[in-house]
Amino acid sequence: MGTEFIYSRRYAAMRDPRLQTLAANLVRHSVRVQPGENILIDMIGPERELAKCLVEEVARAGGRPFVETSDRSVLRSMLLHATPEQIGLWSKLDQERMKQMQGYIGIRSGENVNELSDVPEDKMKLYQQLYSHPVHSEIRVKKTKWVVLRYPNASMSQLAKMSTEAFEDFYFDVCNLDYSRMEDAMTPLQQLMDRTDKVRIVGPGTDLSFSIKGIGSVKCAGERNIPDGELYTAPIRDSVQGTITYNTSSVNSGVTFDNISFTFENGRIVKATSSDTDRINEILDTDEGARYIGEFSLGFNPYILHPMNDTLFDEKIAGSLHFTPGQAYEEADNGNRSAVHWDLVLIQRPEYGGGEIYFDDVLIRKDGLFVLPELEGLNPERLK
Repeated sequence: MGTEFIYSRRYAAMRDPRLQTLAANLVRHSVRVQPGENILIDMIGPERELAKCLVEEVARAGGRPFVETSDRSVLRSMLLHATPEQIGLWSKLDQERMKQMQGYIGIRSGENVNELSDVPEDKMKLYQQLYSHPVHSEIRVKKTKWVVLRYPNASMSQLAKMSTEAFEDFYFDVCNLDYSRMEDAMTPLQQLMDRTDKVRIVGPGTDLSFSIKGIGSVKCAGERNIPDGELYTAPIRDSVQGTITYNTSSVNSGVTFDNISFTFENGRIVKATSSDTDRINEILDTDEGARYIGEFSLGFNPYILHPMNDTLFDEKIAGSLHFTPGQAYEEADNGNRSAVHWDLVLIQRPEYGGGEIYFDDVLIRKDGLFVLPELEGLNPERLK
């Protein structure tokens, strides 16, 4: 037995077994890797251990792993000096690579969520329009089996206001949940959503109505995001009327926004305010579709209770919803197209002000808990 092989076996034995469980779930459940498939593992940030586990797990499944590693601080420097021609060529190269992939696993980490906060807005628009939208929205999302997740680190622990060790325990509780059981519990809600016309959302600073008739809905149970736990649709594009006031912070282009409120007329955001009203309106003016809604979703991961300024976690908060300006997903499509897709979260549990959701004038959820008997399987005590 070679020295290298002995070292490899010892090194693997030292790994946190929860990481190996997560890697297996991502490869076997989320992306369902098949023999001969090309899988891109996209690692943003300094952590490497999960990427190694994923390479090994993809190979065990008969797939061919490809790895991209990058860093937000390097991206910042690049964007500060990038020209439209440069971003266009970068996009073209990565589009060609993405077209060769059957699967994509994106790992997001890094020490500073605000790393891109001082990149000028015109540079961020170029990045979104010329790179992110064609590479990810148009190819990765539409053409591959994909999943994206965060990796636990000290920065995330700070955002969650937890010790690093306590946050790691929380992270693996959330991410290694029994998602097949959750998927079964979603079925009654999906059936109800698919036959619903009018939705009304009421809460502090919020009285919003819209139609979802004929749009359809999609279960999210560990196949696209980890952590997961949501069921989404989209409003008919011009049906949204009223006001929504979100009660969680959100990072966009490296800037943290608080106290976000939108007023709609005939589907369009006609008034937008926040802790940075000028900048939020710049984002909404990216293109015509950015002022219309592309997604409406209900969140119900039983382990995620409080926001931590990380969309992948916050949009799954138990008793939450998100109402998303920008691009619609083709699986539940209202026709809205945009370089923007910004998931903004409203929590309706009592400690966050409460609230109600009505489907066709029938109360389905009050203060974050489903009240119809057939939906109670999605309440936290039933999902843990």
